[in-house]
This record gives sequence, C-alpha cells and structure tokens, in this order.
Amino acid sequence: MKLFEDRIWIIMDMINNQDNPFEDSALTTILVVSDMSKSKSFYVDVLGAKVFREYGGDSLVLEFLKNWILLVTSGGPTVDKPETHFEPPSNKNSVSHSYTIRVKDCRKSYEILKGRGAEFITPPTDKGAETRCFFRDPNGHLFEISEYRAS
Repeated sequence: MKLFEDRIWIIMDMINNQDNPFEDSALTTILVVSDMSKSKSFYVDVLGAKVFREYGGDSLVLEFLKNWILLVTSGGPTVDKPETHFEPPSNKNSVSHSYTIRVKDCRKSYEILKGRGAEFITPPTDKGAETRCFFRDPNGHLFEISEYRAS
C-alpha cells in the first residue's frame, strides 16, 4: 500500500508541478507498415481514422479515437537511435502490442467493420460480462473490440 501511495504522490506532484515533463503533451503510437497505401486505406476507410498529415509517402499521421497514430515504413538506424531498426511485425501470431477498443455493441461493431473489409480472427465470443473479437490491420497489428456489460 505504501508503494501505491508513493506513486500517487509522484503523479500528483507531476500534474501540479512545473517539473512535469509531459505538460501539454500527447501520446502518439508508431506502427511500422510494409505498404503505406494499403495501410492508409485500412485505417481511413475501414476504421474511420482521419488523416492529419502525410510526409513524402513514408509516414502518415492519423487521428483515431482521440489518439494519434503515426504509420511509418521500415527504416534503419539513425544518429539518435543508432542500433534501432523499424520493421513491421514478422509474425502476425506473435503479439507484443495490441489495441483494445471498448464499444457499446460488439456484434454491431463487428458487422460494420466486417462490411468495410476488416478480417476478423473469429466472430464475437461471449466471455461472461464481456463480448469480444479480434482483427488485424494489413500488417498484422492486432485490434480487439470489446463490449462490457455490468452484471
């Protein structure tokens, strides 16, 4: 309990203090894609994301559900990240990152997204108070839509 209380005080101090390194900041998720055109079509036409800015065909900034997604093509090391390579997922069945979108009606959302071309792993599955299903973007990034019903 003491550790939890200490963390709360640190967070509150950051919020109320000029030492907050994230004041007026926003979080952007970077996804590496192999085909920018196909990925742009998926995020805009299937998911309904809005294009904010494009950079020369190798990066695209999207606004999606009040969040930023930056799609980028593969790239090697740079001066500020000398040993880091940006690559799309090599195996769609091994996941290190995924998105969960909480929806009001999972089955309805499933039908809408399926009609727009999203390819689901399975139809919606009931898990007690939750109904959920998963789909991938064209590069294998995993998305879940989930409906939670209070008991």
